Amino acid sequence: MAKVYKAIISASDKFVPNAFRPLWEHPAGPKTIFFWAPAFKWGLVIAGLGDINRPADKLSISQCSSLAATGLVWSRYSLVIIPKNWSLFSVNVFVAATNIYQLARAYQYQKSLEQQKK
Repeated sequence: MAKVYKAIISASDKFVPNAFRPLWEHPAGPKTIFFWAPAFKWGLVIAGLGDINRPADKLSISQCSSLAATGLVWSRYSLVIIPKNWSLFSVNVFVAATNIYQLARAYQYQKSLEQQKK
């Protein structure tokens, strides 16, 4: 697979405009996994945004907690590695934010159930 990927990148190299060369040649650019991993991780953000319409009683607190914690940890990590990976930072901030929001919804739902019991 690495040979196929390198062949695709080499073939694409000549079509990249000069304006995009700095991004293309960046140590965390599209030629590396440091670009593609965060790009695909946006799927977690999209899933979290899709869950906004989900009823609060159907939210998984353990899943939202682990995703929020992971987002926070990897946000920090992305700023201490060299090269700094701003795309990894941004996707993880959004992963953490969407799941913290879901946790807040689940918490409010649990509180409302307690108040109804009283």
